[in-house]
Amino acid sequence: MQKVKSDFLAVTIERGFFHQCSDLEGLDDKLTSETVSAYIGFDCTAKSFHIGNLVQIMRLYWLQETGHRPLALMGGGTTRVGDPSGKDETRQMLTPEQIAENMESMKRTFACFMRFGGGPRDALMVDNDEWLSTLNYIDMLRDVGRHFSVNRMLTMDTVRNRLDREQELSFLEFNYMVLQAYDFVALNRKYGCVLQMGGSDQWGNIIMGVDLGRRLGTPQLYCLTSPLITNADGAKMGKTAKGAVWLNADLLSPYDYWQFWRNTADADVGRFLKLFTTMPLGEIARLEALAGTEINEAKKILATEAAALLHGRDAAEQAMETARVTFEEGRAADTLPSVTLPRQRIEDGMGVLDAFVEAGLVASTSEARRQIKGGGLRVNDARLDDHLAMLTAKDLGENGAIKLSLGRKKHVLIKLA
Repeated sequence: MQKVKSDFLAVTIERGFFHQCSDLEGLDDKLTSETVSAYIGFDCTAKSFHIGNLVQIMRLYWLQETGHRPLALMGGGTTRVGDPSGKDETRQMLTPEQIAENMESMKRTFACFMRFGGGPRDALMVDNDEWLSTLNYIDMLRDVGRHFSVNRMLTMDTVRNRLDREQELSFLEFNYMVLQAYDFVALNRKYGCVLQMGGSDQWGNIIMGVDLGRRLGTPQLYCLTSPLITNADGAKMGKTAKGAVWLNADLLSPYDYWQFWRNTADADVGRFLKLFTTMPLGEIARLEALAGTEINEAKKILATEAAALLHGRDAAEQAMETARVTFEEGRAADTLPSVTLPRQRIEDGMGVLDAFVEAGLVASTSEARRQIKGGGLRVNDARLDDHLAMLTAKDLGENGAIKLSLGRKKHVLIKLA
């Protein structure tokens, strides 16, 4: 790859965020000579971002750190349509009220990674419903739709993959790429945005925005994509047996978030340190070179640095200390994730199946039974063999809590109100 002059592209390449660029030399010149406004779009399909969104959030972080202005585009409008990318079926339609609630909840994550304000390099969070909801359908068809070739749209991965698998693609979803392309033009006109970033699966949609801008007379627009991030075993980043790894603390505790990173495969440690922390590359190279059991120290650093970015340094270090006490000393740390139940429920006797469900360690009592048969559940570190067992006041430890465990790494304290 050719040598670049701009700090942002250098960071992008060195830390593993680079996949493809529409005009690398032209973008490099622009990033070197002026403050560039760039955006990434996020649809509001859930109340929280998940690990899969973190690569793009980190790209906005580095954009600002290298002297440019990040725009976080929230899809208040496009969420009502649904992005067909990577889906075999139409997304669930959300109400405007649900979309607004999700957007409000997602704001907190951005504030952990970017500085917002009115300055030339301060981040902005923008909602595309601002311009999409006011579009006149006939005007949109005439002024924008005429620039799109259906023949070309049918070749895009997001469309072709769905059709090849003989899965239905609604006309509503087919229009998503038109709206995404129009977003780019609207952001250029309103905020002077000249760069759209996204994952490699968004390349076709982003290129359409560049082309639409050219046809509608905007200045030169650029696109820059990142590779699909997978684990060493080839699985998509952030996909676990229990579903998405959420970024909101009310959906996934800082401790569990720390544990997710601590459980990184040896082969992924160096790559993930580059992508998901802000540590210097020289220090990352040193940690990546650790061998044998020493690599576990690098995993702890990865977990702590990644958690500190999202939840703050204090929460990250508390999570690390909780893990140390739990796994190295074999004690139930008071700072383990916990649920609080009425004291009377334990004093009257509470079934272990219900307790593990309420603790969030299993999804159902039937799953709890299967785990017991496999020896996967423990109460106060003692293997649970009887699915009819009851938790009572006798099970309370010196700290006034009952420790429930799923396997060796998932622990929750039952505390009493």
